[in-house]
Amino acid sequence: MILKKTLSILAVFILVVACTTNPFTGKQTLALVPNSQILPMAFQQYDEFLNTNKVITGTSDANMITNVGQKISIAAERYLTANGYAGYLKDYKWEYKLVDDPAVNAWCMPGGKIVFYTGILPITQNEAGVAAVMGHEVAHALANHGQQRMSADQLQQVGAVAGNIALSNDPKNQNLFNQAYGIGSAVGVMLPFSRSHETEADRIGLTLMALAGYDPIVAAQLWERMSQQGGGAPPEILSTHPSNQTRINNITLWVPEAKAEAAKFGVTKFKK
Repeated sequence: MILKKTLSILAVFILVVACTTNPFTGKQTLALVPNSQILPMAFQQYDEFLNTNKVITGTSDANMITNVGQKISIAAERYLTANGYAGYLKDYKWEYKLVDDPAVNAWCMPGGKIVFYTGILPITQNEAGVAAVMGHEVAHALANHGQQRMSADQLQQVGAVAGNIALSNDPKNQNLFNQAYGIGSAVGVMLPFSRSHETEADRIGLTLMALAGYDPIVAAQLWERMSQQGGGAPPEILSTHPSNQTRINNITLWVPEAKAEAAKFGVTKFKK
């Protein structure tokens, strides 16, 4: 009873004081850590990463990353302004870098700091493929997924502390709580939370790439190529990401929606 009451009070407190609005979905999301704290840290970490990795400049691939990134960021600005979020990106400092690394990876830090690894270029294949990845990664930043993840991590830690305090006079049940809480919060909360972010970024990313003039069906084709890379993957329930087939199915379903949104801005022709 004490544990339940403690966790209930904690949940109510967080819902009252630590939420913000996702500009793409309208949903309330966790915001225990403010962007005023997150962005300077992200910018510093980005600079440190660039200083310790080989950044490629002046090549056709590097220029393509920059050009596509600029188109996606302009699309984001247009969408946000049209939907009542003018100035949402005022603290963003966009950068688009290509790094010499065989890993099949790309990412966008909070505040618009983007890196593509050379290892992903054979998968993207062309400019539209880069736009599919760029839209997805930028969507993570625009939807404040990094902020939500940091907030969720803090909440998970607070929940563990609250449970241990409430059961401090009952070592046996305290141990049982810690075991159950560790597994339950990971499989039942944190992993689904991460998968939901990936799915949300897929959907937002389609809109961004369509607004930038790229055919969103290319994103499904990209994940088909990704699924052919081989390598075992854990069951979806134990993964931070949806399965490749789940993503392909979702993206294919959402393509008409993305094109319809782009049409509102006069974009009706799409590059593949």
